[in-house]
Amino acid sequence: MRRRDIMVSLTGAAAWPKRLSAQQPERMRRIGILMTLAADDSESRSRLAAFFDGVRQSGWIDGRNLRIDLRWGGGGADTSRRAAAELTAFAPDVILANGSAAVAALLKLTPTLPVVFTSVIDPVGSGFVESLARPGGNATGFTLSDSGTSAKWLELLKEIAPGVTRAAVLRDATIASGNAQLAAIQAAAASFGVALQPVDLRDGGEIERSIEAFARVPHGGLIVTASALANAQRERIVAAAARNRLPAVYFQRFFVTAGGLVSYGVDVVEQYRQAAGYVDRILKGERPANLPVQAPTKYELAINLKTAKALDLDPPSTLLARADDVIE
Repeated sequence: MRRRDIMVSLTGAAAWPKRLSAQQPERMRRIGILMTLAADDSESRSRLAAFFDGVRQSGWIDGRNLRIDLRWGGGGADTSRRAAAELTAFAPDVILANGSAAVAALLKLTPTLPVVFTSVIDPVGSGFVESLARPGGNATGFTLSDSGTSAKWLELLKEIAPGVTRAAVLRDATIASGNAQLAAIQAAAASFGVALQPVDLRDGGEIERSIEAFARVPHGGLIVTASALANAQRERIVAAAARNRLPAVYFQRFFVTAGGLVSYGVDVVEQYRQAAGYVDRILKGERPANLPVQAPTKYELAINLKTAKALDLDPPSTLLARADDVIE
């Protein structure tokens, strides 16, 4: 064989490993997602669409270099625990979870699997992280509000319905954040001249009966604090408030689009998009312990004028001017 032919042969042989390497499939990574809303809930679809869009922008494609395991907690503690157990059994590289009940269930099962959370009220008080700046464990993520937000709900209730002198506060007493939100509202109640009545969130029928019983005495209003259970029962809560003619303040906008009166809270859909960035960083080797918990930087105020009219309320022009969304 001539020297030129030998060199061509050797050059081609040297290229084989590179060609073979380029043809190898990318390493498949695994993400678990624990949703606390129902699978057919439009809010679930919006949140997941934002998250999937975020991970795609970072180069993660389901079925190519990523496998996604999705489970639905449904808002209840028991279903969240079962869903959490299924996800941790898969040993994913990272788990995305929404709300305190879902995060608590996951962290009881695993001290090592990375967890990125959204919509958690008080991750330090709940024992999920050591501090917001340095979480220290296997969880980090995005908070839903600060302590001042809960008092803001009471302020809004008095602003849109000045005649309210009593307020039922719906909270999930099984999670630490439910009690923390109630305490913040209680601290502000005297300054607004409002007597509070805590109401525990349980099954849907009991929620309706509690709201109906509270509404038998006049001058009442309703504050719905943040929890996965309230999310799951939002249509029932909004309907009960309307049926009993109670002005109500909610913690997220989708209660208002469902017919609620007024809401003040963060854009959770955007949090899912941001969570995709944390998931990407963890998949690339960063640890949750070193990723600071992100506090909200913007809150949304939404008002449903149709609901206000049905309650014979005339929202002040100053309140309407501050609103980010006014539903006619």
